[in-house]
Amino acid sequence: MAQTSEVLLSGSGGQGLIMVGQILADAVIRDGKNTVQTQSYGPEARGGACKAEVIISDNEIDYPKVIKPDILLAMSQEAINKYAGDLSPDGVLIVDSTYIKDVPDTTAKVFAMPYSLIAKESLGKEMVANIIALGALAALTSVVTKESLQSALMSRIPRGTEDLNQKALELGWEAAQQAAA
Repeated sequence: MAQTSEVLLSGSGGQGLIMVGQILADAVIRDGKNTVQTQSYGPEARGGACKAEVIISDNEIDYPKVIKPDILLAMSQEAINKYAGDLSPDGVLIVDSTYIKDVPDTTAKVFAMPYSLIAKESLGKEMVANIIALGALAALTSVVTKESLQSALMSRIPRGTEDLNQKALELGWEAAQQAAA
């Protein structure tokens, strides 16, 4: 039986969630699966709502938009308030607890970690919180292999940031494995 996963990555403009969606979709392709990635922004350049959607399937994908996410990554309170109700009842909710203090009641599995705080304290740059969260998402859900994710990441980040981003991905992967244990 074919497996399809709908992933919704949400937060505020400037948090790098569109890039995370592109990296995730790239990794899916490297794993030999089909994917569609779409994105939308609020009218503001930074600080407004934004989301990236990634559909992953063993089969052809007929519709390019996420209807009922199996996986929701929320990096802001506004994002979780807006999208948590759409999450599949048996889905996975991944929350940046640095900025999200109120998680709505849900039957989904909830993994709350302070990704932005980890980025700031461990790596000195909050801007890689998105990559830490991506590593955690991949480790918690197994939607892509670690090897494909690392390869996709290295192909899409700015030159000179490879070491920082690799460390961020590892931090997220390790944090998720500890949280799931």
